Amino acid sequence: MSILVYIENVEGELKKSAYETLSYGKALGDMTGEEVTALSIGNVSGEQLEKVGKYGVKKVIEVNTKDLSHFLNQAYASVISEVAKNLHTNTVVLANSFSGKGLAPRVAAKLSAALADGAISLPEISGAAWTIKKAVFSNKAIATEELHEQKKVIAITPNSLEAKVSPVEVTVEKYEPQVLPADLSTIIKDIVRATDKISLPEADIVVSAGRGMKGPENWAMIEELAQVLGAATACSKPVSDAGWRPHEEHVGQTGLAVTPNLYIAIGISGAIQHLAGVSASKTIVVINKDPEAPFFKVADYGIVGDAFEVIPQLIEAIKAYKNN
Repeated sequence: MSILVYIENVEGELKKSAYETLSYGKALGDMTGEEVTALSIGNVSGEQLEKVGKYGVKKVIEVNTKDLSHFLNQAYASVISEVAKNLHTNTVVLANSFSGKGLAPRVAAKLSAALADGAISLPEISGAAWTIKKAVFSNKAIATEELHEQKKVIAITPNSLEAKVSPVEVTVEKYEPQVLPADLSTIIKDIVRATDKISLPEADIVVSAGRGMKGPENWAMIEELAQVLGAATACSKPVSDAGWRPHEEHVGQTGLAVTPNLYIAIGISGAIQHLAGVSASKTIVVINKDPEAPFFKVADYGIVGDAFEVIPQLIEAIKAYKNN
């Protein structure tokens, strides 16, 4: 029996979540004594695949065919399931990312496996039962889920677990899957990205702003702060509703739920709907001129001040620190 870890890539580069899933798979293998194998689908370079060994996984199965060069939900789910069956896999691990949210239930159905999506912990194993913690209700609560099936699919929340280095020598094995025509009913010919900015769901640092910025013309300082920090930009719902920022930057209960290591909220009051999408952040910094803003109650650090005065000083301080 074995553990299979599906590792995602974007345009041939392994995503940060890939290293987190590899570390999770390695830790799970140490607990169960099972061999861990990684699965890469798409055109990923040998140099990228070599990085898998850095996280303690000794073997990578590479699927690189023309039909699967771009992500196709049904086709990728079929490939993952086929490889899992060939390896006699008991457990499949993947990221609960945008694509993973579609893949995980499909793979679980194909394998007749129990599913834990949004996992934020390694399982507690007691006999045949695995108990896993997962975030629920837009990260406002933590549920404990028990898996009793022999086969399991675990989709872990990005940024919820640390990628741990445990270098080993890795071997890469090419594999030709039996992809059915029905799995290729939708074909992606090309992908044109509107931006090369850091992906918000996977960002380590997020700089977010609200109506306190007074208008879209003032967002240049937010983008500059994000740039010097290597961060993604986000916004509150009223900002996206007003058209100041694109809707894909909206975080909160009705937008994206994010789990960065650092979340900086600027000019956001901290309504419960917004907090629901960001409360899982490891560290929250709030900048607001209203000392009674609700966001300060959940912040790890807070600055009471005018963003138009604080942000330029913060940018200069970060630049000076980096230049030292």
